[in-house]
Amino acid sequence: MSKIKPITAAGGVVYREGSQKIKPNILAIYRRGKWDLPKGKLEDGETIKECAVREVAEEVGLTTTPNIATKLHETYHEYEQAGTYFGKTTHWFAMQLNEEDQGGEFNAQEEEGIEEVKWFDLEKAKIMMGYANLVEVLDAFDQWQQ
Repeated sequence: MSKIKPITAAGGVVYREGSQKIKPNILAIYRRGKWDLPKGKLEDGETIKECAVREVAEEVGLTTTPNIATKLHETYHEYEQAGTYFGKTTHWFAMQLNEEDQGGEFNAQEEEGIEEVKWFDLEKAKIMMGYANLVEVLDAFDQWQQ
């Protein structure tokens, strides 16, 4: 196996108060046939927190940047792309949208392959996630909420 190239990324568990005020709603994106959480790669000169809010804003089409509440969790996974092996560490934050963005329409970032942006209640979001490590992220969020 070739040497693994490290990648740093950041993203967010964007939440709002749920309709029954029991469990919050989580904002998810639909990309490549799976429900996912918004995230992306760190750019040069950017902090991890700056990356997280920029990527969330870009992927869901916000006009403002979300507000970070706390750092939640880190995930790591490896993948191969065009013969290169990558090891990706993603830093996850709990974050909220500004009030004017919470109920508004989202503009999915189509150039990133995102087809839909949708709110789910937390328990349904855990079931819908297309990747097991994202359930860990949502579990960390759930623990933080309690």
